[in-house]
Amino acid sequence: MIEFKNVFAHYEAETPILQDVSFTIDDGEFVAFVGTNGAGKSTTMRLCNGLLKPVSGQVLIDGVPTTELRTSELARRVGFLFQNPDRQICCSTVREELEFGFKAQDRLDQDARQRVDQVIAEFGFDPDAEPFLLNRGTRQLLALASIMVMAPPVIILDEPTTGLDYRECMKVMEVIRRLHQSGSTVIMVCHDMEVVADFAQRVIVMTRGGVVDQGPTFEVLRKPDVLQAADLIPPQIVDLSMRLVQARPELAHTPVAQANTLDEMADALAALAQKGGEPA
Repeated sequence: MIEFKNVFAHYEAETPILQDVSFTIDDGEFVAFVGTNGAGKSTTMRLCNGLLKPVSGQVLIDGVPTTELRTSELARRVGFLFQNPDRQICCSTVREELEFGFKAQDRLDQDARQRVDQVIAEFGFDPDAEPFLLNRGTRQLLALASIMVMAPPVIILDEPTTGLDYRECMKVMEVIRRLHQSGSTVIMVCHDMEVVADFAQRVIVMTRGGVVDQGPTFEVLRKPDVLQAADLIPPQIVDLSMRLVQARPELAHTPVAQANTLDEMADALAALAQKGGEPA
């Protein structure tokens, strides 16, 4: 479990970036942080894995303040995927990149090498390829695989789909979905509300260094005041649903008002049509 208790944070002597932030993320959750640029999302992620310490308040990992945990212990508990994989990749071959974390923790034994082999096979990597010669999407997958192979209980993703085309985005996110289904806690900063809607169970909305709302994804993304405060555009189907209800208030108590996917919207409109109440 990760818990923030009245956290304030800033870089050096700058104006505080986080101001009195509190929330809890339970084991096994998939939580997305959303909000405007500069809201404090990436700073929050760096507090989660100990790259940054709070100025006041507490960040706790399984009940232990990050200020009391060694860097090596935090690395075992929390894996971190940077927005740009080129800031994370540092080795000459794919195999060396996947072994790097084990070497850093003095754990490169036979079991570790077998896990590396399994990941290479799963992702279809060329183990002798030079990472920086791979395309952008494959470098992102390699950076993610280098975390996955270490099997940390918590995985933090800072804008994991930035710069990827749709196919690459879905490939990365399906890997992340599998990690979550296998029991990992996933914490993601993401600006793409379609990705958030498809994968996150819960969202925490930030703006101006604070949390303005949190809760089940679709519940929060249907709140006009929250969307306006955080300058967010809801997923397309949710936006369509809200616009239909705004245009036809009598639809507020029909499935149209709660449609979160294309299939749900199609079913809701078909049901209305059968009753003779389809929108004009």
